[in-house]
Amino acid sequence: MGENASFQVEVRFDPAFAGQVDAPGLRRAVVMALGHEGAPEDVVLTLVITGDEEIHRLNRQFRQVDAPTDVLAFPAVADGPFVEAPGQPLYLGDIVISHPRAAAQAGAAGHPLQAELALLAVHGTLHLLGHDHGTPREKAVMWAIQDAVLAQLGLTLSTEG
Repeated sequence: MGENASFQVEVRFDPAFAGQVDAPGLRRAVVMALGHEGAPEDVVLTLVITGDEEIHRLNRQFRQVDAPTDVLAFPAVADGPFVEAPGQPLYLGDIVISHPRAAAQAGAAGHPLQAELALLAVHGTLHLLGHDHGTPREKAVMWAIQDAVLAQLGLTLSTEG
C-alpha cells in the first residue's frame, strides 16, 4: 500500500526537543509501516517524543518496570488492533519514544538520530498492530517486517538488538 494520506498520524514532542525531531519523517515511517501491514485506511494514532523521566514514569505505571526504556506502545484495545465504531476512525493507540534513549542508541549504533527515531516509530507501530518479540519466532517475524519497512524508507539499519 505504501504511503497513504488517509492514515491520521499525530506527532507530538516535548518542546525541549524542538529542532531535533523530524515530525514529517516520523509520520512517513509510521504510515509506511501501516501500509506495509495492510492497516485500514482510516486508522488514527499518536506518536509522542518525550524525555526519560516521562517514559520512566509510564513504564513504571503500565509495565511495572522501574526504568526508562526506548519505546512504549499503548494499544487502544486489548482484544485486537481494530475495533470499529460506526462512523468513527479506528483509533489504534499511542506510541511513546524517549528522545534521550534514541539519541544514545543512535550514537552506539553509529547512525543518525532521525534513523533511530524512525526505527522506534516503526517498532511501536508494529506493536500496535499486534506484533511482539517475546519468542524467537515472533522476534524474527517482527524484525523482518521492520527491516522491510526501513528499506522502503531508504534506511538500512541493523535491527538485531
